[in-house]
Amino acid sequence: MNILGIGGVLRDSAAALISNGRIAAAIEETKLTRKAEPGRLPEASICACLKLAGLSHHDVDYVALARPLPPGSALPMALRMFSKARVVSVDHHAAHAASAWLASPFQDAVVITLDREGDLRCGAKWRGEGNRLTLDREILFPDSIGELYGRVTELLGFRSRSDEHLVQWLSATGEPRYLGVFEEMTRGHNFDQSFLEHDGFSAKFFHRADLSADAELNPRERADMAASMQRALENYVIDLAGEATNVCLAGGIAWNALLVSRLEGSGKYQGVFAQPAAGNAGTALGAALHVYHDAIDPAARLDGGGYGLGPDFSAAEIKQALENCKLRFRLLPIVPELIGAAVSQLKDHRIVAWMQGRMEFGPRALGHRSILASPEDPYSAENLNTFIKHREGFRKFAASVPAEVAAEYFEAGPNARHLATVGRVKPQYKKRFEGAILASDLIRVHTVSKEDNPLYWQLLHAFGDATGLPVLYNTSFNLFGEPLVCTPRDAVRSFYSSGIDAMIAGNFLLEK
Repeated sequence: MNILGIGGVLRDSAAALISNGRIAAAIEETKLTRKAEPGRLPEASICACLKLAGLSHHDVDYVALARPLPPGSALPMALRMFSKARVVSVDHHAAHAASAWLASPFQDAVVITLDREGDLRCGAKWRGEGNRLTLDREILFPDSIGELYGRVTELLGFRSRSDEHLVQWLSATGEPRYLGVFEEMTRGHNFDQSFLEHDGFSAKFFHRADLSADAELNPRERADMAASMQRALENYVIDLAGEATNVCLAGGIAWNALLVSRLEGSGKYQGVFAQPAAGNAGTALGAALHVYHDAIDPAARLDGGGYGLGPDFSAAEIKQALENCKLRFRLLPIVPELIGAAVSQLKDHRIVAWMQGRMEFGPRALGHRSILASPEDPYSAENLNTFIKHREGFRKFAASVPAEVAAEYFEAGPNARHLATVGRVKPQYKKRFEGAILASDLIRVHTVSKEDNPLYWQLLHAFGDATGLPVLYNTSFNLFGEPLVCTPRDAVRSFYSSGIDAMIAGNFLLEK
């Protein structure tokens, strides 16, 4: 049975495919086309998903279409290419909920979906019990914690709907001095709209915060405002979850790694699962899971593994791209030689682009499309942030570590598997990982298992054998403002347009 999911059509479109009881593929359209085309069917992603599974349009049994759709959309007509498929429309937040609960290991959970707005709702609370997922509460716009977070993003001088993650990381450097103002606004999950205006905050908000509406916030005030919004979000979600055994999260708010870390460390829940592709693109996977649950197997839980669910490229395809670009490269025909070359580069404090296997689904690089650096390099933080990623100093990269030895260096929850949480560095290693610490002892941790990503896991162990430290700094392989690289040509362009020293793409090494 083959189920094709389509989601995020209005923004961040994607396709996902469940084939023969497993998640066979999931791909965001912008990673393939390298441009945003809202309102259009993600044709490139659909074709790529089918190709990865060895299927044609006529092999699809169900098309699961996550709402909302453009007004007067011609999508239903376009879907006639799936001649044998039944088309099922799935509510936006139902797709979010399915993406979290049905990809989690839990049989009993409270499922929380929170975003800015989707299908007139900005959030919902669900109860997953056994084989049933039941809507418990819905939150209607404009009582939107996502909208509020976006307005704080603009207040701090960032771009709403784009830079909310900057507020999260900035919050780690501040104190929640203005928490009382936000709690007054959001008490009981019914927002006091008198604090808000059409496109910002009212005079009442600034008066309660003892700030001038006309003056620009100074750096301390900015950090404290971010910390206050972040703490208010965390308190809001914990209150919404109530008495739960386990908690699942989806929707754009679930990308907030500090929120996930707070839930994991609260001691209130046995388990927490945050969907790695939590945003609109993830509704493609959620819609497919929703239909699979309803029509095929109500008891199923489909693990996305390491979320390497996108395209991969053969040695011949990579070699052709390199030769077409008239590049000099070195062939690394066997895995020990490939790993050895990478370790040699990293030991010499060279920054290495790493393109291996299937591209990740979701915004985070999990060791398939990554830029890697050695923690032993005293200039790695400056080189990665300033000269390669061109981003703020408070935005830190992750520390990748084999899952079975992670506890030696870090305290991290289970969502570190997908870089969806934040951990803490052990005191004896704080100085060693100084360049990646967000604030105090907070650090982004990525735990890598042999099952999820065997080649990257092997690289980490080999680096540990060579240096005594099986940890690498990891950030996404892309240029500033662009999605993860997908193809060999994308990788070549990003490599030669940045300060990266070397690239290992498949079995080929390129150096500058």
